[in-house]
Amino acid sequence: MERKKLRRRSFLKCIGLAAPVILSKSSAFGMSKIPETIQTHLVKPARLRPGDVVGVVAPASAPDNADDVDRLLDGLAKLGFKPKPAPNLRKRLGFLAGDDAARASDLMGMFTDPEVKGIICIRGGYGSARLLQMLDYHTIKKHAKVFCGFSDITSLHCAFHVHSKMVSFHGPTLNTSITEGTLSEFSIQSLMKTVTQPVVPGGICDDETRKAVTILKPGTVTGPLIGGNLSVLAATMGTPYRPDFKGAIFFFEDVDEKPYRFDNMLTQMLNAGLLQQVAGIAVGTNKDCIDPDAAKSNEFHQTVEDVLKDRLLPLGVPIVSGLPFGHVHNNATLPMGLQATLDGVNGDLIINEPAVL
Repeated sequence: MERKKLRRRSFLKCIGLAAPVILSKSSAFGMSKIPETIQTHLVKPARLRPGDVVGVVAPASAPDNADDVDRLLDGLAKLGFKPKPAPNLRKRLGFLAGDDAARASDLMGMFTDPEVKGIICIRGGYGSARLLQMLDYHTIKKHAKVFCGFSDITSLHCAFHVHSKMVSFHGPTLNTSITEGTLSEFSIQSLMKTVTQPVVPGGICDDETRKAVTILKPGTVTGPLIGGNLSVLAATMGTPYRPDFKGAIFFFEDVDEKPYRFDNMLTQMLNAGLLQQVAGIAVGTNKDCIDPDAAKSNEFHQTVEDVLKDRLLPLGVPIVSGLPFGHVHNNATLPMGLQATLDGVNGDLIINEPAVL
């Protein structure tokens, strides 16, 4: 997870142009019929429709540049939605987007506002975990809506999963490109298909993204999709917001973390007895997770892949690495808690049920 300069690709600078092609190219993601046998115990939100009001919140950090806010809201409008900024969206308090009470109030206000049909986070950064004891999870469940974000937003996904029993979406934040490029058409299609169409999303890979996938341990397994940013997930250990790992397809990614940090976090989860419970492991694209001092030292250094093999292969479950999600150009949208299949033969992660009603 970002600790220094938080590098995010903007969710919307150019997606206005992409909206017309989303439906026409959805076949690239393997749309299929809704299976009648899958019944989730989670509350699914209503799908987003063109013209819907989408609330914009900052539960963690504020954008690096306050001037970006208007452009980000304009990008959401170009996608076909009506942006509604939270009252405290432009506030700042050190590394946070305002004080905890204001950020929690904004989040609860968007869930209870009948005009708002969905909620998207303007960025990750740090601070979402500070809100967890301040939220009314019964009310959130009662007013379930599409809620999207990733990185530090993992804290909220875990809390909503455990205490609201609500499907939420590990996907782009609004600032995933204003300063560093644009969100890919792949990411746009994945997001829009998952939150606007009550169909089975299917595999998250296409022919291009599958080229980067590595099968570390072959096999095919099915289970609920649980995960997010690895460092945020590790911080849920010992709290009432940690999700149940039993029988899960555990997915994770991170950014700007040295390999020994992966070893530390995975070892912590192994020592807690959690990873021994999973059915399979889906590893995203871990951006800039290298040791910059490795070439300058005579000391032996491991890569992230070395750490993954060392810590995870002894579990004996299917493991697929390099999947298209994380702090990268191609960031697939993943519905937390829904049934998914990890395909450790062809190299894919397949969502098995519709994520919205």
